[in-house]
Amino acid sequence: MTTNIGIEGRRDRAVAKAIAYSSTFIAEKAENAEIWDVEGNRYIDFCGGIGCQNVGHRHQKVVSAIKHQLDSLTHTCFQVTPYESYIELAERLNALYPGDFEKKSMFFSAGGEAVENAIKVARYHTRRPALITFTNGYHGRSYMGMALSARMVPFKQGFGPFPGEIFRLPFPDAFRGITLEDTKQAFETLFRSDCPPDQIAAIFIEPVQGEGGYNIASGSFLAYLRELCDTHGIVLVADEIQSGIGRTGKMFAFEHFGVTADLTCVGKSIGGGLPISGIVGKAAIIDTVPPGGLGGTFGGNPMACAAALAVLDVIKEEGLLEKGLQMGKLIDARLQKMMLKNSLQCIGDVRGLGCMNAIELVTDRASCNPDGELAAKVAQIALEKGLILVTAGPTRNVIRILVPLSAQLSLVEEGLDILEACIEEASA
Repeated sequence: MTTNIGIEGRRDRAVAKAIAYSSTFIAEKAENAEIWDVEGNRYIDFCGGIGCQNVGHRHQKVVSAIKHQLDSLTHTCFQVTPYESYIELAERLNALYPGDFEKKSMFFSAGGEAVENAIKVARYHTRRPALITFTNGYHGRSYMGMALSARMVPFKQGFGPFPGEIFRLPFPDAFRGITLEDTKQAFETLFRSDCPPDQIAAIFIEPVQGEGGYNIASGSFLAYLRELCDTHGIVLVADEIQSGIGRTGKMFAFEHFGVTADLTCVGKSIGGGLPISGIVGKAAIIDTVPPGGLGGTFGGNPMACAAALAVLDVIKEEGLLEKGLQMGKLIDARLQKMMLKNSLQCIGDVRGLGCMNAIELVTDRASCNPDGELAAKVAQIALEKGLILVTAGPTRNVIRILVPLSAQLSLVEEGLDILEACIEEASA
């Protein structure tokens, strides 16, 4: 009989130990918001491949699109032999992107590549070197991505030195007492003492921080950044690799705030499980880079483009933006109810935007000290009870929920029941 332990032993002997894992089982199949291991045990998936399955595992429309594409071609390299699906995906994404200006798109393989290329576009367009990012931000594991990102252990530890000309400023965070005025003051200090605004190529911002703990930008903060960028000719880049493609109940999280970025990085859920990322935004900025300046062998692979087109169809046809808002309200109400329980004083904060929800676990509400050990314990107990969770935040004390938008509400409620029981047990 095939067992989890048997395959885990093979993994430990064959796979580099730098590739970490959190689950104690080996996945064999998945369907919508459920996963089964090689022993037949069933799990509710509140992780979604870390935000890659907004339309669910193996949605039949996505599977059919991939199979159909398989019968014609799997790879030619768009830069050598173009194909229509890449062009159609760019057209669709451009039409969905907000803003009264001409849009263009380009595609890559992973989210980190989208970030790297956004940096290239911004620097080429402005002819400036410097970049601004924010505390608790995360933008990938390439060297520029690591330099932009705030998390040291284990993403950056031992890999330095990192590229320079990157300045990290405070992200407004009401729970931690960091105000917009603090951020504005930090900008003033930066411009006065370290780097003038005419040397800043781009500001990178996650409207909802993913790895950073689901901290949500305010409309006033994003409006301030928009005005700042317009005043000084800085490119505003939104990293929506996790928050985009419907996760917040809008195609792009920025739409909640009435602010439009110059460039937006997308990835994760756009491929329905296949690796594809991209940049969409102002054609006037993107097209300053000459032909051949950007690209990659597998960028916008035909299989992934076919999957992405099907994902956009599913979101529209099944009303997943509206459903995401409904599901987000259900999850938020349940988490708020948990927070009110006397037995769950370990829940320091509940936050979310649409269906991008999280709880922050603390040692006590008086100090609000983060409790990463408790969050890890909750995740471990949850696996034993059949629920897959993933943590976030600088100390991994935030439990984030990335259940597929296509999940049945009854399944989501079942998962929330398990989550509540796990927090009760872990904090007892």
